[in-house]
Amino acid sequence: MGRMREPRVVCVVTEVGPRVRSPLSARACLGRHTQGWSRDCGMRPLPISSRALGPQMHTYTSPLQRNPSMPTSTGALGMITELNVRVKMRDGVHLSTNIFRPDAEGQFPAIVNRTPYGKAAGGFERYVRAGYVVLSQDARGRYESGGEYTFYTEPTHDAEDGYDTVEWAARQPWCDGNVGTWGTSYPGWMQWVLAAERPPHLRCINACSIPLEKTDVDWWGAFKPARRIKWWLTTIAPDLRRRAGWPPPHTPAEAREIFDNLESAAWMGLLPLMEIIKHLPPPLDEQAGRWLEDPSAECWKLAEKHAEIEVPNLDFSGWYDHCASMGHLRGMQENARTEIARTQTKLVLGPWNHGGSGKRQIGDIDFGPQAEIDIDGMKIRWFDRWLKGIENGVEDEPACRYFVMGSAQWKSADTWPPEGLSERTLYLGSDGQARPIEDAGTLAEGEPRADTADEYIYDPHDPVPTLWTTAFFTIPPDRRRLEYRRDIVYYCTEPVEEEIEIAGHPRVVLYASSSAPDTDFFARLVDEAPDGRALEVCYGMVRARHRNGYDVEELLEPGRVYRFDITMGATAVRFRKGHRIRLEITSSDFPNHDRNHNIGRNDLVDAELAVAEQTIHHSPKYPSRLVLDVDEREVQNS
Repeated sequence: MGRMREPRVVCVVTEVGPRVRSPLSARACLGRHTQGWSRDCGMRPLPISSRALGPQMHTYTSPLQRNPSMPTSTGALGMITELNVRVKMRDGVHLSTNIFRPDAEGQFPAIVNRTPYGKAAGGFERYVRAGYVVLSQDARGRYESGGEYTFYTEPTHDAEDGYDTVEWAARQPWCDGNVGTWGTSYPGWMQWVLAAERPPHLRCINACSIPLEKTDVDWWGAFKPARRIKWWLTTIAPDLRRRAGWPPPHTPAEAREIFDNLESAAWMGLLPLMEIIKHLPPPLDEQAGRWLEDPSAECWKLAEKHAEIEVPNLDFSGWYDHCASMGHLRGMQENARTEIARTQTKLVLGPWNHGGSGKRQIGDIDFGPQAEIDIDGMKIRWFDRWLKGIENGVEDEPACRYFVMGSAQWKSADTWPPEGLSERTLYLGSDGQARPIEDAGTLAEGEPRADTADEYIYDPHDPVPTLWTTAFFTIPPDRRRLEYRRDIVYYCTEPVEEEIEIAGHPRVVLYASSSAPDTDFFARLVDEAPDGRALEVCYGMVRARHRNGYDVEELLEPGRVYRFDITMGATAVRFRKGHRIRLEITSSDFPNHDRNHNIGRNDLVDAELAVAEQTIHHSPKYPSRLVLDVDEREVQNS
């Protein structure tokens, strides 16, 4: 296709930035057709199965892998770029927006991305070539946009600004009136709140990796200092420092360099944690302080938005995503405002961490080519269906598609967690000494007969260190690096003789006592290979004072045995023949989680630390146990 005449642009703005044309070559937007399985964690190849698993679940391969001829928008359109277009909101504030549109006559659907992280200046060529106008906008009070920034814990304009931007785009001469949105994490949250406002021209959203409630981010009563402090200081604060007239750093790149090279250790050891707000520019200082003080803020109650949303959502997330919830799928299916939103919302889950959707490798683990999918291609197919009306089969695809680690298979289900699985209970046992790993206790199906218990010391001056990336993102680490510690107790099955596949949220019923009035308990599910490699599958934790609910604080009576229910994060994994299922119990994971001071006071404003003596009970009276949801319908032993 040759160069086409530039369309006339009429924008209701007060300022339009430079316009740039970029010729783009044609390229198929379908993903690679991949087969097989490779992985460096000792798991062997498995063929992709085509056998049905019943009405709720079957093996699944991405449509972009399965059928390269499936209709998807392609083209060779050039691109017109308009930078820093000022879009007027209902209160007169202008938000800076970059617009990327096809260099062709006619009208096109629009896709809106609103972000507090600095709008993108490029990277949308594939979408423009597919016939979409892409708008990337600085949120209110960020970078080139006007107004005052408010943190998402107490938003004042995010929903209305999103509504106004969607409707502004729909009115432009280059738009055909059909608008969608996309974004991950904070930009995903921005979509969620604008969708609940129901803009008339909004047709679908692509909101990914967002929490359903506070416990999806920081767990009950706990706080994640490393990730949160680094995010505040290096991502949110620099532009606010610039606006407030504070000295540098004024860009995230500058702030990250200072943090990583000079300040990381000092910030991680900060006590009391509330001191952090003294180092944050306004208005982030007061807003972050209120976030810490009010863990039940309204912003976390996104489930309440389901009943207000009329359009379907496509969500990508992963087993190692630190702030996503898979509960949005079921919530939309049960409560969304329209049938199309209830029946067409989709969820894709892979072996990915936050922002890493579609990749085959995370940390040192390569999950093989089947884990790598064409995310952009799937998004374009999504928008093709709901913004262009192309009959490409999206509506016939399963509601949930998920990758099973250890098997190289994609499977599908009608919802998440999958239904129709079998519950299997493994009870903790030992001879009274479940550490070190050579003396690990047992995990077995028979209920305990002996009245035994295991003890360890939790010292918040020397917490169990987190194993993750330098960016403080979650990975599946090899837990062998921590086996030297004396404050972790281990419980393992015998090497499995038949492969066991689980999906959902593993759960631990833990009977424990402590010498402290408040403390933490962490439970980790680990896949232990015959050569000793121990890969973390998922974990969960409980802060003792919140054991009966997020809004309930009940301190412990030292020495008394209590029941703690711990729900781990979502996963799907196959334990291969010869592997052991391993459960680790400890009381810290720092700096992923803040240290419980074991004092029973407000840890945010108190710097005192105390040592706690912890006891894990497993007996007929106190049957501590691990509960797994096992898929018995499709396990291939090889």
